[in-house]
Amino acid sequence: MRVLVAVAAGFSVGVFLRSLFSFGWQLVVFLFLIAALLASTTFLKSRLGYTLGAVFCLLCALGMVRAHLADTPLPQAFTPDLRKRVTYEGVVVRDPDIRETTQRVYVQVEKGGEETIVLVVAKPYPEVGVGDQVKMSGTLFKPEPFDTDGGRIFRYDKYLQRDGVRFLLSFATMRVQEEAPWHSIPAALARIKHFFLHGLDTTLPEQQAALAGGIVIGGKTGLDKDLQDAFIRSGLVHVIVLSGYNVMIVAEWMMALLALMTTSRRVRAIAGALALLLFVGIAGFSATAIRATLMALIALYARATGRTYVASRTLFVVVLLMLIWNPLYLVFDPGFGLSVTATAGLIWLSPIFEGLFLRARTRLGKREPNRVQRFWIEAVSATLAAQTGVLPLLLYNTGNLSIVALPANLLVVAVMPLAMAFAALAGTAGAFFASSLPLLTQGLALPADMVTRYVIFVAKESAALPWAALTIPAFSFVWVLLAYATIIFFASSKRFSTTAQLTLAKKAST
Repeated sequence: MRVLVAVAAGFSVGVFLRSLFSFGWQLVVFLFLIAALLASTTFLKSRLGYTLGAVFCLLCALGMVRAHLADTPLPQAFTPDLRKRVTYEGVVVRDPDIRETTQRVYVQVEKGGEETIVLVVAKPYPEVGVGDQVKMSGTLFKPEPFDTDGGRIFRYDKYLQRDGVRFLLSFATMRVQEEAPWHSIPAALARIKHFFLHGLDTTLPEQQAALAGGIVIGGKTGLDKDLQDAFIRSGLVHVIVLSGYNVMIVAEWMMALLALMTTSRRVRAIAGALALLLFVGIAGFSATAIRATLMALIALYARATGRTYVASRTLFVVVLLMLIWNPLYLVFDPGFGLSVTATAGLIWLSPIFEGLFLRARTRLGKREPNRVQRFWIEAVSATLAAQTGVLPLLLYNTGNLSIVALPANLLVVAVMPLAMAFAALAGTAGAFFASSLPLLTQGLALPADMVTRYVIFVAKESAALPWAALTIPAFSFVWVLLAYATIIFFASSKRFSTTAQLTLAKKAST
């Protein structure tokens, strides 16, 4: 485990440093030499510290090399077109992001033997889909960093580059030249997504339909700005974006369903993996969804082979694999960082909080908690752990401190699995039976309507409370490092006694 931590931490540090600072190869060579020196020292005197130091320095150097290779220059064939009115032809590679007055379309174009992805900002019409061959005209720009309202600098250029986008085509017009072929898998997945969202639109009011779509497959399309702000102020924005929580719920459902259908662990694992990949393919391969899916797939593999699944080790492996694949995720994808820190909080902090609560009950002379009490202890512990994990990074990135996040999340967390199930039922019923069996469809959609109204009510009312959210001024990243160092020290000092605390608390309360 320590070697794995050294590998993942070393590579991440190397990627982090190279993402923020530009330096020559001298530092990389120096780290290689330090790693070689420490490795040779182990032959003279075998010590774990020397081995871990050598591994850390070696992987740190490799992380710098990988980040350097990912920091590619702009395609030279397109740079002469900057700030000019141009016309390109290309293929839509992602589901368009529909806004109130515009749509943002990712189009892969080719010129002079070089390929890149252009983010086209155009009017909402005509509608385009994944796999469509389009012709667009507009003014070509290079994405630039910009200042946010909180005085922070958002590296918009790097944020887009992580998805391969190097240029913006603004004030654009588009025309579909050829629709996606029938055999295109990405196009088919996008059609399934829109078929489901159309089903929600036919059965639920506009805002409830938009929220139901966000709960099931992520996305804020259709939610008005005031409601989006309410979810942000109340600390519930994770409800309307595709997160690891959605993937986890789908994975648990699939395991429960497959357990009723077959006793073969291998069949259950394969079917569950295919279902997860289908779900994420329909919803969209965001960094957070990929992280959660990889962890779920490793868990399925462990179940199929009878091996032990350790969430902490899996998290390190998945983070390492994702940074090898795309090192831009670490610094320039806020969702990835928040997803990793939230998961780390759930893994290491949640048992500690749960142990503290059970120990407090024992000191107060309480009996063993019943199922309802244990559910709320686990819910409060998980919410506290996740909020603690993401708080330093969230404040650094956005400055938004939601005072009501904990109670708002506790009011919502219990209904989220039901919300996903009811929304999935409403969308499916609306897609298939809205025209033929309207009364049945409305009846099946009623639970989804009620639960989404409840979530909206919690978000709006909690966001409307005085001092519901505060804006923290921009601060140095050093404070983030100090905060996480404190959290790690707290977790490491408590983790050895957490199991004993839980055991003693249970024995003492019986």
